[in-house]
Amino acid sequence: MSIAGPIDPLDNGINLSDQDFEAIAQFAYKHFGLAMSPSKKPLVSSRLSRKLRKQNITSFKDYLKRLDGPNAEQERSELLSLLTTNVTQFFREPHHFETLRKEVLPPLIERAKKGGRVRIWSAGCSIGQEPYTIAAVLHAMCPDSDRYDIKILGTDIDPVVVNTAEGAQYPIEDFNGVPKEYKMQLEPGNKPETAKVPQVLRKKVTFGVLNLIQPFPFKGKFDAIFCRNVAIYFDTPTQQKVWQAFQKSLTPGGYLFIGHSERMSGPAAQYMKTAGITTYINTPG
Repeated sequence: MSIAGPIDPLDNGINLSDQDFEAIAQFAYKHFGLAMSPSKKPLVSSRLSRKLRKQNITSFKDYLKRLDGPNAEQERSELLSLLTTNVTQFFREPHHFETLRKEVLPPLIERAKKGGRVRIWSAGCSIGQEPYTIAAVLHAMCPDSDRYDIKILGTDIDPVVVNTAEGAQYPIEDFNGVPKEYKMQLEPGNKPETAKVPQVLRKKVTFGVLNLIQPFPFKGKFDAIFCRNVAIYFDTPTQQKVWQAFQKSLTPGGYLFIGHSERMSGPAAQYMKTAGITTYINTPG
């Protein structure tokens, strides 16, 4: 996930005052944890102006009222989609999946075969390619994993991308980056030049909508958490709260994988020990 992208130079938009931008920025921070500096104002103006014109809204002040109006949930979801850009791919940052294959999964699979419970979480899963990659690695190592209590969860704050993830349909070229040892038996998509992740992998993953800046609703703990290139868009206090929440949600010895531009900090850092490039192990005292 990243903050909204390039400006359309032909889009003059509806005037976004400094006061209105600050109101939107505060709203995005409060509800989504997004930290937007004043330098993002042109990007926000460009993205939102198109929406306002399409809905015949004449000012940002009127638009801000809608965020607390009768259709607030839908309006907030659309705002989040406009403010962020989801960037993902299969086997992105492949060293993480090598660690998953070599270090993380072998003891977890053995535990599951003895009746144990295994849980892996893709937090900030975007359109789903990360959790399906996890499922592909698991399936290659343990083709009968469905016999055991092994589950993969994918969550994202944006219900639009979660819906896409559940559909598991992507442009065919998106699968080109899948290593040959994990090549998937793709299913035909219902749109031209698309394909679906095979059912054998889809059924390993459960998806849901979840906001990382709110208390996590889980009772059990996770053996591995992937949260990559999400926290970089939070400010430092929010990052540290999220790291701490992840640390508390991991089993002892559980792994956390974060993005290449992210670093562990705050109270969680005393427990999360480096185990590779942007990879940490939970070692509570």
